[in-house]
Amino acid sequence: MAYLAEATHATAPGIVVIQEWWGVQGQIKGVCDRYAAAGYTAIAPDLYAGKVIPYHDEDSAGQAMNALDFLAATDEIAGAAAHYLRTGGRKVGLTGFCLGGIVSILGAIRLVNIDAASAYYGAPDDALDDAARVRAPVQAHFADGDDWCTPADADRMERKFKESSAPYRVFRYPSLHGFANEDAKEYDKSAAEIAWHRDLEWWNTYLRDAA
Repeated sequence: MAYLAEATHATAPGIVVIQEWWGVQGQIKGVCDRYAAAGYTAIAPDLYAGKVIPYHDEDSAGQAMNALDFLAATDEIAGAAAHYLRTGGRKVGLTGFCLGGIVSILGAIRLVNIDAASAYYGAPDDALDDAARVRAPVQAHFADGDDWCTPADADRMERKFKESSAPYRVFRYPSLHGFANEDAKEYDKSAAEIAWHRDLEWWNTYLRDAA
């Protein structure tokens, strides 16, 4: 199960978009639509097999996320979505928010079929995999006021990325967790737009030569 938004050109680069802990809800579909309008075919694979959790039912969202096998979600689901988008030899990026940020960094380590990644306010535990082993260019967006993916997690990711041989960028915003989700109370329009344009620059650098 997935949501697909196709760019006008069949040879457009692809981007895999990984959900927050709420599931593949309207905002994630909107991210895909926005990428399609910007010239990227985007797909959001459903890690919850159709389950969408109402906003701010954090107990249910936490239970769903904690039940997720992150390595299987990365290797099997995100990897399959990237494989689908690579049809015709196009390059593929991987991005995600919250739990999707974790999957995005894991994908930059584990998936051979992505060309770049951009993670939002998510950082995998060292027990899942070692972020120093990232093989694809990776950038990450962190919020200084985040009490879930904390500034200490952001510092840890930056140290790990430095140990790798892959290009990386780490950005920090004076915002809260979820700042890029326009449907969330934590939404910070200014930070979200800055992050969006940084992503477009990133994808243009690492994906566009396949278009």
